[in-house]
Amino acid sequence: MSEAVAGAGATAATRGGPGGSGASATGSGHAFGARLMTPLLLGSLLNPLNSTMIATALVAIGQDFHVGAAGTAWLVSAMYLSSAVGQPSLGRLADRIGPRRVFTAGALTVCAAGLIGALAPTFTLLIVSRVVLGIGTAAAYPAAMALLRAESQRVGRPTPRYVLGRLSLAALGSAALGPALGGLLAATAGWRAVFAVNLPLALLALFGALAWLPADRKDRGHPKGAPAGGLDPVGMLLFAAVLTCAMFFLLDLAHPLWPLPVAAVGLAGVLVWWQLRRPEPFLDLRMLARNGPLVRTYLRHGLAYLVIYCVLYGFSQWLEEGHGFSSFQAGLIMLPMSAAAAGCSLVGARTKGIRAPLTVAAGALAVGSAVFLLLQGSSPLFALLCAGALLGIPQGLAATGNQAAVYAQAPADGVGAAAGLQRTAQYLGAITAAGLIGLLYGAHASDAGLHGIAVTGVVLGLLLLALTLADRSLRPGATRTGG
Repeated sequence: MSEAVAGAGATAATRGGPGGSGASATGSGHAFGARLMTPLLLGSLLNPLNSTMIATALVAIGQDFHVGAAGTAWLVSAMYLSSAVGQPSLGRLADRIGPRRVFTAGALTVCAAGLIGALAPTFTLLIVSRVVLGIGTAAAYPAAMALLRAESQRVGRPTPRYVLGRLSLAALGSAALGPALGGLLAATAGWRAVFAVNLPLALLALFGALAWLPADRKDRGHPKGAPAGGLDPVGMLLFAAVLTCAMFFLLDLAHPLWPLPVAAVGLAGVLVWWQLRRPEPFLDLRMLARNGPLVRTYLRHGLAYLVIYCVLYGFSQWLEEGHGFSSFQAGLIMLPMSAAAAGCSLVGARTKGIRAPLTVAAGALAVGSAVFLLLQGSSPLFALLCAGALLGIPQGLAATGNQAAVYAQAPADGVGAAAGLQRTAQYLGAITAAGLIGLLYGAHASDAGLHGIAVTGVVLGLLLLALTLADRSLRPGATRTGG
C-alpha cells in the first residue's frame, strides 16, 4: 500500500468489481504479478520500439524503392499519426468492451502489419504497413492501463506505483534499443527484418494475453440506460483530420503552409460541435472541462516530451554532422542518456508522491538544456556523455510521474481513453520537436542550431517548472481518481 498512487487507494478499494473484499483477501497476493505483467510489458514496448527501430533502416528502404529522404519520412509520420489517433480510440474501446479483447486484437493487427511490411512489393504498401502497425501497437498501452485499473478494483487495492513504472521502463528501454536493433537487423538480414521481427514479438504478447490475462467482465460494453452511440467514427475522423493538418504544418516550419493551421482550427471547431451533441462522444469534452488536473497533466506531458525529443533527436544529429561522429559512435554516446532515463524511471516508480518527481524533471530539463549551451564541435567526449546523461533524468521522471497522475486523475471507467490521450499529447510533442529541429538546423546540424534548441529547452523547462509548482492538484493528498 505504501507504493500506491497518492490518493487513489481509497477510491480504488471502494469500487470493488466482481469478487469484492473477498478477492482482496484471497487474490491480492498474486495480483500484478509476472503472469499479468509479462504480456502487458511485451505489448507496450512494441509502439516505442517501432517508432525508433525504423530510423536506421530508412536509407536502405529508400535505396531499394528509389525514394528520397522526404519520401521515407512518410514511414515515420504515418505511424505517428495513426498512433496519435489510435491510442485514445482504442483506449475508449478498451473501456467499453474490455481491455483483454482490445489487447489481443491489437497483437493480431501487429502480426498482420509485420507480414505486410516484410512482403511489401511497393513503397505505398510499406506506408500502409506502418499505418496498420501504428494502429495495432496503439492498443497495448491504454488496454494495459485499463486492465490494471480493473485488477485494482478486483483485488480491492490500488495498483502499486512500481507496476506502473514497469510500463514506463518498457517504453523507455525499447525506444532506446530501437535504433541499435533496427541497424543490426538491417545489416544482417535486410530492412524487411525490421518489419518481420514484429511477428514473433506480437505472437508472444498474444499467447501470453490469451493464457494469463484475466477475462473481461461480462457487464462491460454499452452502459445501462445510455443511448446507443457506437464508437463515434465521425468524431474519430474529425480528430484525425485536425491532427493531420497540424502535423503537416509542424513538420515544415521553415516553409509554413498557413492554410493548414487555419484548416486545423476550423476542423477543431467542427469537432467540438460534434462531440458536444453526441451522447457518447469519442472525446469526452465535458469530462475534460470538469477535470482540470487531467488536462494540465496532458499539457505537462506534451511540453516535457517536446523538449525531450528536441534534445534527443537534435543532439544525435549534431553528434554526427556537427561533431563528426559516425552513427554507431553517436548511438554509443547516447547510451548514458538512455541508462539515466531507465534508472530514473525506476526511482520515480518507487516514489510515493507525484509532485516531487515532476518538479525535479522540469528543473532538470531547464538545467540540462542550459548545459547544451556550453557544447561546441570541439567539446571533449566526457562533456558530451555528461550532458546526455543529465537529460536522461527528466526523461525517466516525467514518464513515470505523468503516467501515475493520469492513472490517479482519470475517471474510473475511462482510464484507457485517458491513457491514450496522454500518448497523443506525447506524439504532438514529438511532431512539434521535429519541426523545430528542422527550423533551427536547416540543411546542416551546427553549433548555433544546437544552442537554439538549448535555449528553447531552457525556456520551456522553466515554463514547465512554473506550471508544476502552481498546480495545487499535485500536492500530497490532493491527487484523486477522477469522477
